[in-house]
Amino acid sequence: MPTHSTPDRPTPPGSAPAPFNQSVIDAFRAGGGKVGGPFEGGDLLLLTTTGAKTGERHTTPLGFVRAEGLLLVVGSNLGAPRHPDWYRNVLAHPTVTVELGTDTFEAIAVPTEGERRERLFDRVVAATPGYGDYQERTSRVLPVVVLERPAHEAGIPEGAATFADKMTQVHLWLRGQLRHVRKETEAYFGALAADQGQGAPPKPGIGLQIRQHCLAFCDALEFHHTSEDAHLFPVMARHHPELRETFERLAEEHRVIARLQSELAALLADIDGAEPARFRAELAGMSAELIAHLDYEEESLLPILAALPWPPVPPGA
Repeated sequence: MPTHSTPDRPTPPGSAPAPFNQSVIDAFRAGGGKVGGPFEGGDLLLLTTTGAKTGERHTTPLGFVRAEGLLLVVGSNLGAPRHPDWYRNVLAHPTVTVELGTDTFEAIAVPTEGERRERLFDRVVAATPGYGDYQERTSRVLPVVVLERPAHEAGIPEGAATFADKMTQVHLWLRGQLRHVRKETEAYFGALAADQGQGAPPKPGIGLQIRQHCLAFCDALEFHHTSEDAHLFPVMARHHPELRETFERLAEEHRVIARLQSELAALLADIDGAEPARFRAELAGMSAELIAHLDYEEESLLPILAALPWPPVPPGA
C-alpha cells in the first residue's frame, strides 16, 4: 500500500461520505490540512467533485504527489477493477474544488495520456511505491490526474465589490479557458504535423486535456447564463424597463450560445479525425461568436452593474 495511503473510493452518489472518510475530512479541516493517525505527516488533500449523474457535490480525501511542478492524484481505487467515483465525476465535470493545507481553490482535473501519463506515473511510484502495487492488482490503467490551477487566473482580480466586478471576473475566466482550448488545439495539430512522413503519426496525447478544458468552459458558461436568465435579468428588467430590448437580445443570444456550446463540444470530440485547416476555421468562427457575445454583454450591462454591491445585500439589511 502507498505510504500514508488514503481512501479514494467515495460512497455512492447521493449519499453522505462513509464514516471513515468523513472523519478524515473533519480532521483535515479542523487541523488546517493536517491529519493524524495513519496519515501523520502524509500528503493529503480534499477533492470536491460534481456527481456525473446526480450533479451533487462529493468530497473525497486523496493522497497526492508533486512532480514536474504539477499537483497529481491517482485513481487507484486500491487496485479495484473499476475507476473510483471521483474520477468518473471529473470526466463529466472537470471543474473541481481542492483543499490543500489551509488553501482552497478551483482547479481543472485533467487526466494525462500516453507517454506523459507513463512518465508521471513513474514519478508517482518513485514517491509512493504502493501505487505500483495497486497497478499490478488490476488490468485497468490507473488514471494520473493533474489538478490544474489555470495560469491565466493570475490576471483575474480576487475581490469583487460590485456585480460589475463579478461579471468581469467570470468573463475573464471564460476568455482564458477559450484561449487555452485554442492553444492546446494548435499544440495538437503541431505535434501531428511534426510526425508527418514517419508513418501513421501517434496521437500527441492531449485529446483529454483539450476535452476537459472545453467541458470546463461549457459548464461555466451554462451556469453563468442560467443564473443571468433566472435571477439577474428579471430583477434588472423591473428596475430598468428602458433596457427591455437589450435583455431580450441577450436572452436570444444565450440560446444561440447554448447551440454553439454543443457544436464546440462535438467539434473537439472529433479532433482525431479532423482536417486541420477546416477545424481551425470552425473553431475560430465559434470563438469569435462567443467573444462577441461577452463583449456585448459587458458593453450593455457593466455600467449598470457597477452600482450594485457584491455580494448582494439582502432585502431590509
